[in-house]
Amino acid sequence: MTGIAYAQGAAASPAASGMASFLPLILIFGVFYFLLIRPQQKKAKQHQQFLNELKKGAKVLTGGGIHGKITGLTDSTVTMEIADGVRIKVNRGSIITTAEAAEKQATAPAKKG
Repeated sequence: MTGIAYAQGAAASPAASGMASFLPLILIFGVFYFLLIRPQQKKAKQHQQFLNELKKGAKVLTGGGIHGKITGLTDSTVTMEIADGVRIKVNRGSIITTAEAAEKQATAPAKKG
């Protein structure tokens, strides 16, 4: 009979076991936040700042690979001249970088690691 009493006394309280089982989920969320969510938000903020700083005459590259010179800007669209007399309108968010930065990246030697 005393064996049963010892077994009941050794059981953990429900509140402590519930918190202990929830702790790994909190740790996993923390790791995901610092490795995935935070860097993605930082990159999105930098891209939005880049888009806000666009000016006429800047040479840019779109996500589709079109190189052009900005001839007009609105809140949501950019008019680009891609050849003499050939102008296209693209969504402002589709511009990914300047042409100079794209050429630097293309000519930079690949890192071996």
